[in-house]
Amino acid sequence: MRRAATAALVAIVAAAATGLLGVHTSTAASTAGGYTLSVTYASVARAGLDVPFRIQVDADDGFSDDITLAIDAGYFGLFETQGFLPEPAETASVADTVRLTFDPPPEGDTFVVSYDAYIQPSSQRGASVRVELIIGDQAITAVDISTTLLP
Repeated sequence: MRRAATAALVAIVAAAATGLLGVHTSTAASTAGGYTLSVTYASVARAGLDVPFRIQVDADDGFSDDITLAIDAGYFGLFETQGFLPEPAETASVADTVRLTFDPPPEGDTFVVSYDAYIQPSSQRGASVRVELIIGDQAITAVDISTTLLP
């Protein structure tokens, strides 16, 4: 019994030392209608750790309309945050979805928004969410992401 407990403890310490219990980052992307939506996020994390959440939108012909990101509000319950960079020009709630509307960049064909966040210490379960890109009033594309939380 002692050997089994010692072996389990050694396995946990080894997993932690090699980074297996830390934050693992993934990127999901989708292209449609001349736009590419890429979301970089924590696919695996633990409570209390800083995590990435970055959305990049590339437009083949630049931007002329507002950029709206629709995200299930429940996903944000995982995080403590300092907010979005840049700040949305407008925020709206439609049922369980948060719509963040940003002014188009003054030049160029890339828009990036970051969410400065860490996993809440009280978060016990991960979550899955769809991030949808809306340009003007037209839904363009979406990506599905999932964050798993380890103890």
